[in-house]
Order: sequence, then structure tokens, then C-alpha cells
Amino acid sequence: MKLIKHLTATLFVVALLYPALFPQGASAQNGTLTPYSSYGYGVLRDNATSAQRQMGGVGYAMKNGRQVNVMNPASYAGMDSLTFLFDMGIDMTNLWQEEAIDGKKKHSSTFGGGLDYITAQFPVSKRIGMSVGVLPFSSVGYSFGSSVDRGSVDHKGDGSWNKLYLGLAYMPFEGFSVGANVSYLFGKIWSDSYTTPITGTTTLFERVLNARDWHLDLGAMYNFYVNPDNRVTLGFTWSPKKDIHGRLISYYYIADDTNDSNRPEEQENVPLKGYSMPNSFGAGISYEWQKRLTVEFDFSYQEWGKAKYSSALQLPGEQGTSLKNRSRYALGASFTPAVRGNYLKRIQYRAGGFYTDDYVVVRGNSVREYGAGIGFGFPIPNFKSIISLGVEWRHRQANPNPLLKEDYLNITLGVNFNELWFRKSKIY
Repeated sequence: MKLIKHLTATLFVVALLYPALFPQGASAQNGTLTPYSSYGYGVLRDNATSAQRQMGGVGYAMKNGRQVNVMNPASYAGMDSLTFLFDMGIDMTNLWQEEAIDGKKKHSSTFGGGLDYITAQFPVSKRIGMSVGVLPFSSVGYSFGSSVDRGSVDHKGDGSWNKLYLGLAYMPFEGFSVGANVSYLFGKIWSDSYTTPITGTTTLFERVLNARDWHLDLGAMYNFYVNPDNRVTLGFTWSPKKDIHGRLISYYYIADDTNDSNRPEEQENVPLKGYSMPNSFGAGISYEWQKRLTVEFDFSYQEWGKAKYSSALQLPGEQGTSLKNRSRYALGASFTPAVRGNYLKRIQYRAGGFYTDDYVVVRGNSVREYGAGIGFGFPIPNFKSIISLGVEWRHRQANPNPLLKEDYLNITLGVNFNELWFRKSKIY
């Protein structure tokens, strides 16, 4: 009965915050404001919380019982039977872009951000743990144009795909656990092309990729103590390949015509075909000393080169765009001077970096991204809850031709509620 009440309360909070988390045009909320998001399914996210992003985005081998770790569902098992975790994150981004046009460098900057994710975790029994929440899967946000013969073409894109997940983990014996996240993949990605001839009559062709599907993530973890002060944890995750289901909707209309008969007309509304998710693998190893220092290295590999991807969403003139395998490396650390003691000694210090060889090929160029982050975990006095505040820098460009260079400065804020919700009241 406690489990049902707890799950119901958590889902109610998620539903209450959902409109703020994933409104229409969600890309403006999550800071995705890049032309690179016009390729593939947009900018992919990696299920990292604010605290994990401050450590370079590690998490496949992270298990501490005080932080929700969706990156590896096996982490849910073995938590304190009295503990309830609730984590929500906010991301604010400033983007600087540099592009060479006709031999001259053009600079621009944009700001975006908003609520990023909501997660919760709680015990079911001594060896079983559960988690539920909403996470971004990919996001799109771009606006750019070009001149053509006797007119111009402008491209705009917006939207996101998100995951509503329910995770369960089991620890068959001490030190080893397995888990799974079953997710509902949903959301819309808009891709608009405005054609304006010198006559001034603008025509819009709009395509909407509407995802409605299930997704599965599996994980395993094993930890062992080298001695009482030193623990090593190994983690592995796998997400199997599968087709993506949903609808592909197309519209065509004259955008600046006042005649109601020329308002948006649905040209096509067909089942989504020719799109799929790849096999995805993740592995990590972490070292922990006295529950004060944690160092972790992660590697992930996604076989996007083998995934199906139709050209229906590709922009005019970009038919050469293709997908390739994606790999990511991350290294991060967290240090707490003292588990107990005065307030300053209990602050967590985090740092990390990553390198990603992304999944899209743009005009024969691979897209690469790397970055670093630092952050702090401020404990709330008299509670186990922590406020995570950090700064993250990212750089993205194509290679060997850089095309467009981008630098991001992200401010990440996470609020991790860690409370004893299951303690029985004493009767005096």
C-alpha cells in the first residue's frame, strides 16, 4: 500500500510540473539553439543529472544511495529502506557562434534555458528499488536562411522528444544488481521551410515527426571492496535497437495569404516508417575512497550508422546528411572533505570533462563536441538534501571543415531532496 501511495504521489508531481518541463517549443526551454540540431533527431541527451554533468556526465558505475542515477537503472537497488529521493534540474545556457561567410567571420550569441528533468527514487524492499521521472531524449532548435535564385529560403526547427520512464532494480546478492528502465518515448519535432520569391508571397512547407513509442534500457552493476576504505564499482548498460513508431505529418500553405482557404492544409499523415533506434552500450568504472572521494571513467557507443533514417526530415540542399556511430568518453570526480563535521567540510566539490564524436555527418564532416564542468553540492542544514550548482563549458564544431563553431556556457542547478519518508512515528 505504501508503494502504491508513493508512486501515485510521485506521478502526480511529475504531471503537475509537466507543462513547465516540456511545453510546445521545448527547445527554447532546454537551451538547444543550434543549426546542428537540424540534422538527425537533434541534439541527443545522455540522461545525466545536474550533479553528473558537473562531473563530465559520468554515471554508468555511480551508486551512492543518495542520488538518482538514471544512466544505469541497476543503481536503484540497495538504497536505504527509509529514504526517498526526488531530483529536479534547471539549465541556463549562453551560446556563442562563429561562422566564416565569404571570407569574413560572423559572430552571434543566444540565451536559453529552463527546467530540464524530474526524477524520483524510492525503495520497494531491502533488495528492490524503483525510480520514475521525465527526461529529455533529444531536442531541436534552429533558425537560419539563405539566398536563392530570385528569392530566399528560411529554415526553422523546434521541439523535442522526451521519455517518461519507470525503472526497477534488483540486488540478488550483496554488491551485484541488475535493473531496467521502461520508457514511453513521446514528443514532436517541427521542421519548417519558408520560400519567399521576389514577388513577396511566402510559402511554407512544414514536416512534423511525432514519436509515440516504447523504449528499453538495461543495466548491471558490481562493486567490491579492496579494503574497508576503498571500493571499486563496475557498470554496464545496453539499450536494444528497435524501430521508432509514431506519425509523420506534412503541411503546405501560403504563409502570408489572408484567404482562409489557403490556411494550413494537412497534405500527409502517415505512420512513421524508416526510422529506428540503434544498439547502445555504456560501460564505466569508479573508485571510491572512504565515501569522500569518487573518481569515474565512462565510455558509451551507439550504432547509429546501422540505424534506419529516412530523408523525409532533411532540409532542401542537405540530402547528403547521414548518420554514423556515436562514441563518448567522460572522466569525473567528486570530493567531500568530511562526511560529518562543520558545514564547509561537508560541501561536495565536483569536476570532470568529456569528448563526443557525434552521430551526424554534415556535408561530409563529422560533428565533434568536448567540454568540462565544475560544481558544488551544498547540503541543506539539518537535512540530507543537497543543492547542486555548477558551470559547464562545451565546444562543438564539424571536422575537418569546421563549418560553424559553437561555445556554450551552461549554468546547471539541481535540487536533490533526500528525506526519510518511511520512518514510523513513535507513540509516547
